[in-house]
Amino acid sequence: MHKKWMTSLAVAALLALSAAGSADDSEDYEDALALAEQGDAPAQSNLSLMYAKGEGVIQDNVYAHMWFNIAASSGDSENASKGRDIVAEIMTTAQIAEAQKLARECVRKEYKGC
Repeated sequence: MHKKWMTSLAVAALLALSAAGSADDSEDYEDALALAEQGDAPAQSNLSLMYAKGEGVIQDNVYAHMWFNIAASSGDSENASKGRDIVAEIMTTAQIAEAQKLARECVRKEYKGC
């Protein structure tokens, strides 16, 4: 599939995952981050979506994938796994490996400073 179409489909799929609402500014990011650092799986998924869509933060697929991985292991397995797979479609193998490494480090740090 052509990369441009893949990106458009990935964005559309992420938007569908976030139909319940999304962050609009950095204050929402700070709120989500505070909850995510406490191990709150829905907040971790929300943070993932913010990174994936660039809402409240600079768009970053590596951090989106990382937080989706963490959210999946924290209890939001269905939605977070879907989001992770969607983001992975538009990432390189090296980016995915970096996201997985960051996720492991973040879990070791108990979600603080990720």
